[in-house]
Amino acid sequence: MNAAAQFVSVSQMFGDFTAVDDIDLSIPAGKLTTLLGPSGCGKTTSLRMLAGYTRPTKGQILIDGVDATNAPPEKRGLGMVFQSYALFPHMTVTDNVGYGLRLRGVSKQERTERAAESLELVGLGHLAARKPRALSGGQQQRVALARAIAIRPKLLLLDEPLSNLDARLRVQMRSEIRRIQHETGLTVVLVTHDQDEALEMSDEMVLMRDGRIMQQGAPAEVFGAPSNRFVANFLGYENFVRTLTGLVTVRPEHLVVHPDTSSAPAGLSLPGVVTDIAYRGVDLLITVAARDETGAITLISDVRADGAPRLAPGDSVTATASASHLVDLAD
Repeated sequence: MNAAAQFVSVSQMFGDFTAVDDIDLSIPAGKLTTLLGPSGCGKTTSLRMLAGYTRPTKGQILIDGVDATNAPPEKRGLGMVFQSYALFPHMTVTDNVGYGLRLRGVSKQERTERAAESLELVGLGHLAARKPRALSGGQQQRVALARAIAIRPKLLLLDEPLSNLDARLRVQMRSEIRRIQHETGLTVVLVTHDQDEALEMSDEMVLMRDGRIMQQGAPAEVFGAPSNRFVANFLGYENFVRTLTGLVTVRPEHLVVHPDTSSAPAGLSLPGVVTDIAYRGVDLLITVAARDETGAITLISDVRADGAPRLAPGDSVTATASASHLVDLAD
């Protein structure tokens, strides 16, 4: 795998707090990699170290195989889009997009041409003469993206770029960023706490916790075979059962609740009692109190509303899952 960037035994300390703890990470060239995890997991600190805004306490950062650990941001050839779009209100859209080129000494004619090219790429060529205040939040985000692309960066770094948009625009911009990445072949590193965003957009997904990498791989690989309880829980598995042979998990949509307590055993079969039923339109969430090898547990089944069994809190049931839907976990 050709690496656009690498972290080699990188740590970042802030006083006694370890934000990033001795990570090794390879960013594949020409792909979209997401750094995913809860607040405080080290994903944004890692991105800032890659960008050059923070120097690692320990280790090396390589860009295109060259040690860039101590190189300033402007010498790394990277484009970055932050949560806040940081557009200049007094400048036109064209001038905002060309600002990074102006700092690099690019001629006015070439700045104008490359700004126009980048704006067409994000679908905003018709708004080139507008000022930022005349644009919607989604349009401002696209301008910030065009500005980062215009410098033709080695890597494009995106720090929670969709967090300030409403739900509809977030979904739209996911596909737009993916389209742009495909069309340009850019190497993109995106930081997010949103698992759906990471699963939909990534070629490579890096899930972090407490400054460490918990699991890395293609979205389907990580989602289908989480390596430990934290990864499974973060990706929405919810059901964790201790068996005689170890810890297993199963997603709510793969857990079936039978009103017949004598149901034939599957890969997993546990008697229990319904404690709650939540109607969500197209589906139902059925909560079941059960017991495993260590004691009381709660199970969640997500079923289509139009095919759900008639159940009520207090009903005795059996919760089952086929062996093919069970995932063995490390604790």
